Amino acid sequence: MIDYIKGTLAELNATNAVIEAHGVGYDLNITLIDYSALLGRSEAQLYVHESIREDAHILYGFLSKHTRELFRLLIGVSGVGPNTARLILSAAHDSELEQAIASGDDRMLKAVKGIGGRTAQRIIVDLKDKIKTDALSLTESAPVGNETYDDSLAALVMLGYTAQQSQKALKKIFADDPAVSTEKAIKQALKML
Repeated sequence: MIDYIKGTLAELNATNAVIEAHGVGYDLNITLIDYSALLGRSEAQLYVHESIREDAHILYGFLSKHTRELFRLLIGVSGVGPNTARLILSAAHDSELEQAIASGDDRMLKAVKGIGGRTAQRIIVDLKDKIKTDALSLTESAPVGNETYDDSLAALVMLGYTAQQSQKALKKIFADDPAVSTEKAIKQALKML
């Protein structure tokens, strides 16, 4: 399993980026929002989702782990494939998408090509409990640029704790020791939760 690819941005267009790492060029499908952010860069690091099918091995790349997790949630919804999920993530920033799902507003989803009213409602119903409004503050309340905090929070949420509970515990842990390791932060948080 590939977590991320970091290297020279060899090619870039609206739908794909080729990153050369150690002499190998990886072709990754990207969103329009990430394309805009990658313009003008010579180096890039993209978090990867691998889609292995009988007839193809396709890589999807995202600038943030959070966007990759949203992509994975979207493709978990019946009727939403990887290309549709990529279109949704191209139409709105993460926070806008989360807000639309959390508030039950299907207008933004229906505006995406290939998404009808039924699919939009299915996305909202399936993901509303997984995203919740407290997930909207994930990036706002995190210590800025702290990857250890982000990784710890993602792990706790995947273990079934709400983002709000996890943030509360992690804020205290990181306030006491800003240089704490991911593993130690998770262990301490589990004791507190």
